[in-house]
Amino acid sequence: MIEIRTPRLLLRRWRDDDLAPMADINGDPRVMRWVDDGSVRDLEDTAEAIERWEEEWDEEGFGLFAVELLASGELAGFTGLSVPDFLPEASAEAAISWRLGAPFWGQGYGSEAAHATLEFALQDRGLGRVISISRVGDEASANVIRKLGMAPERETVHPVYGVPLLVHAIDLSEFDA
Repeated sequence: MIEIRTPRLLLRRWRDDDLAPMADINGDPRVMRWVDDGSVRDLEDTAEAIERWEEEWDEEGFGLFAVELLASGELAGFTGLSVPDFLPEASAEAAISWRLGAPFWGQGYGSEAAHATLEFALQDRGLGRVISISRVGDEASANVIRKLGMAPERETVHPVYGVPLLVHAIDLSEFDA
């Protein structure tokens, strides 16, 4: 079982008791504003997503980690790597992503978890490159992307929702782990 500890976080695989808190995060319109078309997700949608995320671990050797606060044991959200199948032009890449509940914003947890994920991609998985896909206008994600040292690569459009997306990339040989 893969687990990563940072000074304040535990990145780990998903457990059954993560479903309700992750569904609460996915049900918050503030959190979901920049995800796909901005629609919230319910408990059933969240259960299906966690099942897909766990399957990706088995298929790809990487996936989305549950992010737990070490101090309290609370589920803060997720971070990790996935294959962005929704975007055909990037479907051969590994993309880093994150989603944290609103109570956990502005405390550096997203950057801390994402940095640990890039270290995992480079050191444990031997990936040479990772991308990040964000919605144009999502300044909180843009801030994390900058802190990771990712460079803008291109602008594109979500093939289903028609919203503008930014693709950033980092060559992990240049990543400051």
